[in-house]
Amino acid sequence: MPIPSRLRAAALTAGAVLLASSLAGCADDPPAHGDPTAQKLDWKACPAPSPAEGGGPAPSPLPDGGAWQCATMRAPLDWDHPRGDTIGLALIRARSSGPADRRIGSLVFNFGGPGGSGVTTLPAFGADYEQLRTRYDLVSFDPRGVGRSAPVRCENDRQLDAYFQQDATPDDAAERTALLDSTKRFNAACEKNSGRMLPNVATTDAARDMDLMRQVLGDDRLHYFGISYGTELGGVYAHLFPTKVGRAVFDAVVDPAQTEEEGSLGQARGFQLALGQFARNCVSTTEDCPLGDSAQDVEDRIVRLLKDLDARPLPGIPPRELTQTAATGGIAQSLYSKDFWQYLTEGLEQAYDGDGSILMALSDAMNGRGENGEYSNATAANISINCADDKPRYDTADVERLLPRFRAASPVFGDYLAWGLLGCTDWPVAGAADHPDVSAPGAPPILVIGNTGDPATPYEGAAKMAKALGRGVGVELTYKGQGHGAYDSGNRCVRDAVHGYLLEGETPAAGTVCT
Repeated sequence: MPIPSRLRAAALTAGAVLLASSLAGCADDPPAHGDPTAQKLDWKACPAPSPAEGGGPAPSPLPDGGAWQCATMRAPLDWDHPRGDTIGLALIRARSSGPADRRIGSLVFNFGGPGGSGVTTLPAFGADYEQLRTRYDLVSFDPRGVGRSAPVRCENDRQLDAYFQQDATPDDAAERTALLDSTKRFNAACEKNSGRMLPNVATTDAARDMDLMRQVLGDDRLHYFGISYGTELGGVYAHLFPTKVGRAVFDAVVDPAQTEEEGSLGQARGFQLALGQFARNCVSTTEDCPLGDSAQDVEDRIVRLLKDLDARPLPGIPPRELTQTAATGGIAQSLYSKDFWQYLTEGLEQAYDGDGSILMALSDAMNGRGENGEYSNATAANISINCADDKPRYDTADVERLLPRFRAASPVFGDYLAWGLLGCTDWPVAGAADHPDVSAPGAPPILVIGNTGDPATPYEGAAKMAKALGRGVGVELTYKGQGHGAYDSGNRCVRDAVHGYLLEGETPAAGTVCT
């Protein structure tokens, strides 16, 4: 659960939308006939992304001029009845650029969320993986319920505008009631519009899809690169299919031992830590930091801004206003990468002058809202997958009991994340477990990378994942950096370790540290 509650969008997908500035359900899918592993994929030129994937143009050619290819894989709707009805899962690939005799197989990516479209994210960041393409076909997919893969549908665009404008940090009984009623309406809309999918979008279902994908792609083992929630999906796959794991990298690692409450509390600390790093960077590298005289002053002014917005929203992107909730989401979005810090600085400067448009644009990116006012289904998918996975259900009394701990962890994000624990209230499907089982005895070594400055998946999760995978399986590497993830930071040490492992099978020593 890397982005619980109101921080529901897939961070990497949202970042791609920010920098780049018809929903087909499963109701009409035909029943399966025969063995699903016997199907042959029909690879074709990729279409433009669907609205549920975030829209936009078809993917640009690869650096060497080659074309991205897309296909649809049929998978059982219900893995307990594998020869029953099927759904279509959208796949994308870039063929290996190296000699055929050097090709290892397919390298499957999941970029996180849950709820992020791999079909749009892989080409958006494809140039970063060109070295890996020398020995692999690069493959990604929209997991079930996401994007073009039988997408979960909940509220419409107009309703989502209101949903993301509401006060997500209530201060009195009336505001608490309004938040709870809004959550219940959203969840009822999910059941009304996608009730057939909701019991079938758990991470265990997606892991079984990946093993089917492995077989259909013609690979004896699954070679895998999971980022953020993708590490949880990879861990669940390793637990279910330990002897089918190939070379696997987990980057920006989810703590598999934590409950939803513990995960949200860890994020509160993580985002506050990242905000402190942003503030210190501003005052130490700028001759005259426009946001404050000291790091503490920068943070204090942000707290005051959010308090003021609770009472008096600013003009945002017309006709919408920048509310306290939208501003908090926009600040959080900008802490996923140091590349976004400049936008946060500009957005805060602008807000202090009475204009909330930049912070609102950042918030829109977090929530999957395009400039045309259309939303991807990232939020609907994220909530549906998290609620299918997570057994605990919280009420307002639980949140009020926990608020002091969350506020102590973060004066900026504490309330926001604590109240987000209500997200699965009255969800129509029971959650599977308190936390995922990722124990994988018999699996080969898996490279587990933690970033000490990661706000969304705090660094401690990497050690927890390595331990949970089992002795001799989880191999931890530490990156002392900032932002969500390590490989895409461009750090040479991290990249050399990943390339040596994925391309040559050379596992780095456990405890390796990159700075």
